Parts: sequence; C-alpha cells; structure tokens
Amino acid sequence: LLPARGWNGITISRDTIHIDGMELGFKEPVLFERHAVGGEYGAGWKQVGKGRLVTKFYPNDKYGEAVTVDERYLDDEHNVAVVYHNPYDNVTDLARHFFSRCLKAGITPYVVTKKTVFKWQEGFWQIMKSVFDAEFKPQFNQRGLLARSNGELPHLISDAATMQIIRWTQGGFGMAAHNYDGDMLTDEIAQVHRSPGFITSNLIGKRSDGVPIMEFEASHGTVADLWHAHQRGEETSFNPLGMAEALIGAMRHAADLDSANKVFVHHYTSMLRQAMHRTMVYGQGTRDLCGPDGLTTEEFIDKVAWRLDRYLKMGKAEAEEARTAPVRPNRKYRRNYAVVDEDAIAAMFK
Repeated sequence: LLPARGWNGITISRDTIHIDGMELGFKEPVLFERHAVGGEYGAGWKQVGKGRLVTKFYPNDKYGEAVTVDERYLDDEHNVAVVYHNPYDNVTDLARHFFSRCLKAGITPYVVTKKTVFKWQEGFWQIMKSVFDAEFKPQFNQRGLLARSNGELPHLISDAATMQIIRWTQGGFGMAAHNYDGDMLTDEIAQVHRSPGFITSNLIGKRSDGVPIMEFEASHGTVADLWHAHQRGEETSFNPLGMAEALIGAMRHAADLDSANKVFVHHYTSMLRQAMHRTMVYGQGTRDLCGPDGLTTEEFIDKVAWRLDRYLKMGKAEAEEARTAPVRPNRKYRRNYAVVDEDAIAAMFK
C-alpha cells in the first residue's frame, strides 16, 4: 500500500479519539497498528480455466535456481488465481513503534494473526515476539500490563479479536495485525466507539536516512454524500472531528521536524482540540451527536471558531463546567442508523 507513495511505509496507526466529559464506545484508549504493506491489496490475479497452476520464485541472483512455491491442478472450469506476498523487512520497526506506544499509554498489546491456519503468518508473530521479549517485556511486566497473559506477549487469533473488540468496551488495549485484518478490525473498532469519524488514521514510515515520515488522514474518507449535498446547495451537518484531528497531527509533526514555531503550533492545536471537544460536550455539536436540534456544518464551525478565539485570547481553555455524569450521545443519532431494524436484532437474541 504505502511504497506506492514513494517512501518506506511501515504501519497505519488508528486510535480511538476520546473527549473529556463525553462517554463514547470505549472508556479507555484503543490503539491499533495495521501492517501497511503487501497482502491482498497488492495482489495479482487472473481468471483461468481447468489446468495446472504453478507459482515460482526466482532469486535475485542469476545463478539461483527457481523455487516452486506452489503447484496444483484446477478441476473447475471457472477459477480465479490470486498471488500476493507479505513483506516482513519492516515488521521490526512496526513492533518498536507499536510497543513503544502501548507502553507510553499504559495499555496491554496484542498481536493478531490467523497463523493457526495461515501458516505463512507465523513469521509476523515471531518477529513481533522477538522484539518484545528483547526490548520491552520487563517494562510491561513492571507496570503490570501483562497480568492476564502470565507475563508474556499475548497473541489473538483474528476470529477471537473480532469478538473481543465487542466485549472489551472498557478499552485499554492495543492490537497489531496484517494489512487486511487491520483494515477490517479497525472498522469494527470505529463502529464500537461510535463511527469512523471518532478514530484517527496516521500512516507511519521513514526516509532512507531514518527520519520518520507521517501522513495524516481522516479515517472516514471523503464522505462523498455530504459533499454532493453541499454542492447541490443543501444543508449538511458534518462532524469534522476526524478531519480536524488529522490536521492537528500533521501540524504538530511538521512543528516537531522544524521547531521554529513548535511552541506556538502545539499551543494553538491544543486550544483547537479543546474548543472542539467542549463545543460537543456543551450540546452544540452536529446532528450525529445532538440529533435533529444539532448544528449545521457551518454553525458548528462558527461556534468552534468563537470558542477558539476566546481560548487564544485568554491563553488557556476555560474551566470545564461541573457535571454529575458524562454526556452519552444517543446511538440513534448516528448517520445511517435509520436503516437499522432494532426489532429484528432483538429477535435474534430471544
């Protein structure tokens, strides 16, 4: 996925976004690393008929002999042959990035594979475990973060991970997986937390000289339906949290690389984040949080701009209003919730 962008990609980090004073799906942070190269996304394929299918590897050496990876006979008249590979040179970098983030956040790391069936994934697990054991295991044990796994790095089969994500709503865990599994599991995390607009998506790589490269995006994508509605002159209520978090991340990373304005940029982005969060908590959010009475896209932006201007002039955010309980947005306000048949779902569990 990432090498096509012209640099050595390592992982896509996707984390839950949390707002003080608002209760979302996970109570504590959930961090995820999606191995951002290879797998199904770079697959080659052909539709073929009945016959012999041979996959060969030719070493990058004119004297090396070809190695048969697989050979099989296809009995069906209609087949699709697919070939892909998983590059593992950068998994060591992924492991260090993942375990460092989990340790800093004080959460338990899990490596997710389907290696019991997909035997080729064993290498991913072995590299992750070797880095963990050599460089991180004592620190995690000292902080009691491996208590449920007898002091060892926990492994989860991908099937089990899909179930635990639904069950572990307390949060406080991290997962690292191959490209496709990471894509699917982070979508599930987003839905449990609230929506794709409530998780970050940061592409992590490095230059040939080792300098880190980070690319920030909104996890929810382009939200084309709302854009088309805007082009037609229709009223929209778009929650820009995911996009704003991407911009904040990009500004902070740029400031870290060129520190001339680092203090100002970090202060400004901190005030922007707090202005957005407080606006949402105070019931002035978009309709995915506040229902039909929520603000339009433009109204929300204006309200955040007003609050941000106040914070910048004061030099700090205002004291948060006292609350007896966190705000819990109604799940029925989520986009596309109208298509959910609650009666049918309830009947499934009778």
